[in-house]
Amino acid sequence: MTPQEIDAKIREFFDDNYELLALESGHKVTEDVKRLALQQVLFYYKKMRRVAEKVTDTEVRLTLPSQTTPQGRPFTIEGIVDIVREEEETWMYDIKTHDPEFVIANRHFYEKQLNVYAYIWKGLRGQPLDQTAIISTDFPVELKIAMRENDAFRISEAVERWNPEILIPYHPEHVEETIRDFANTVDCIENHEFAPPSPEKLDEKLPGSNSRFGRRICRRCDARFSCNSYRQYIFKSGSILQADYQKFISDLADDADQEDWLNGNLQSTTYQQRNID
Repeated sequence: MTPQEIDAKIREFFDDNYELLALESGHKVTEDVKRLALQQVLFYYKKMRRVAEKVTDTEVRLTLPSQTTPQGRPFTIEGIVDIVREEEETWMYDIKTHDPEFVIANRHFYEKQLNVYAYIWKGLRGQPLDQTAIISTDFPVELKIAMRENDAFRISEAVERWNPEILIPYHPEHVEETIRDFANTVDCIENHEFAPPSPEKLDEKLPGSNSRFGRRICRRCDARFSCNSYRQYIFKSGSILQADYQKFISDLADDADQEDWLNGNLQSTTYQQRNID
């Protein structure tokens, strides 16, 4: 296929998937948000085309069965990766929606998970493996800013510098420690031990991010409304008044996200009403 044909096919797939998701969820977004999402897909393919064309095994399910927690509970570790075999090298990729700055600053988080996957692939399956890497699908900060300002020159420069492929070192000596972490987590879940981080932890900035733990992590947690640490974090230093408690309870998304959701569904409703009329 020519580049133009590939571009047209991506747009076709994007529109089909969007309509399917809209039908399943009952929600739509504005045309501006939809356009930005399509642009992200096109940029992502442009940067990762080399890898995409060489993927030999997609969504490979890796399983580490017959594990036991310190308290005697059986559990299994599962994961899904993509494999690229090129000439004499084999690479393992794990796709994440996190931004590249965060991944680079927190490589040790991803190293633990990929080390276990590599152990299953290489140690248990007996398959060759030369490198593990994360593919970060989110835009880097500078590209987001350039797109928000609609600066074509800065967009072009930022896309050129953007590297979604982030190498993660493979350290087999860390595998047992990671499996123990999984095991301890299983026991905590089964024992209903869900102690949250302290309010001070929630107020700390995460490495590689300008966001605090409480904003980046906790706002994606459905249990945050009943979490004492999150409540203290929200009310800390008079950051929110008692009169604004209802807004705290209704804190489902950023204001911009809520506005996009509302506008998108209003546009969809108006369009449907016109067709009915």
